[in-house]
Amino acid sequence: MANDKPLQAAAASSVVGNPWSTLRRFTPARIGLGRTGVSLPTAAQLDFQLAHAQARDAVHRPLDVQALRGDIEALGLDTVALHSAATTRAMYLQRPDLGRQLGAESRARLEALNVEPHAHDIAFAVVDGLSALAVQRHAAPLMAAVLASAAASTWTQAPVAIVEQGRVAVGDEIGALLGSRIVVVLIGERPGLSSPDSLGVYLTWAPQPGRNDAERNCISNVRPEGLGYADAAAKLVYLLQQALSRQLTGVALKDESGAAGETLTTQPNFLLGESSSSSP
Repeated sequence: MANDKPLQAAAASSVVGNPWSTLRRFTPARIGLGRTGVSLPTAAQLDFQLAHAQARDAVHRPLDVQALRGDIEALGLDTVALHSAATTRAMYLQRPDLGRQLGAESRARLEALNVEPHAHDIAFAVVDGLSALAVQRHAAPLMAAVLASAAASTWTQAPVAIVEQGRVAVGDEIGALLGSRIVVVLIGERPGLSSPDSLGVYLTWAPQPGRNDAERNCISNVRPEGLGYADAAAKLVYLLQQALSRQLTGVALKDESGAAGETLTTQPNFLLGESSSSSP
């Protein structure tokens, strides 16, 4: 190993730096990586390959339903385990339409509850989506933050549905069968090369099969490295209040809550080399 040190030092000395590397303080994007000849440095290439492998793993990782049910029930909420019409992960990836509807057994399970229309104000559906890792890590902490933020509300809530092999639209069928005025879908977003565990939140007024994306509101990149739990919960509670009051979601409902949790700070302007006031 000692003989490798001169080689490592030589490799490091051959890397040509990039003046834009200072911008990496402000973003996880792969910028200012430098070069070795006409190629990326070895460290940057290995880092890229690791991120790609983590994204692929997130897509194929199964959801630990029992562990997630335990985390959510610890918050004092009831849960029900469901499955989409996509019976395997391969089918889920190849047939997006099947992930948007419940399997026959899961549909029958909800129908057997015989819930009256408008029996609940809100139904939460926690769906694995394209990153079960995101759901496993962030769904319960986000729901805890939502419960704390909405502690003064009198909303009635349906049992939390935990769905395997599901997509956003599966929440429409769940919300309708649970007699909910609005459905909130917490789902693992498509992994990126800097965020394999990003959680998305979609809310839809008057859920029923056939709703389209223009009729939903979305809060994305919920995770400690992105939009934190407290800020995401504040935005979600605000949108829920507005949706229930105005009886709509989607393009007609804007997030006018302000930047929850944000304060003006003074930080150097990396282009001008001087201080300016901005939101982080």
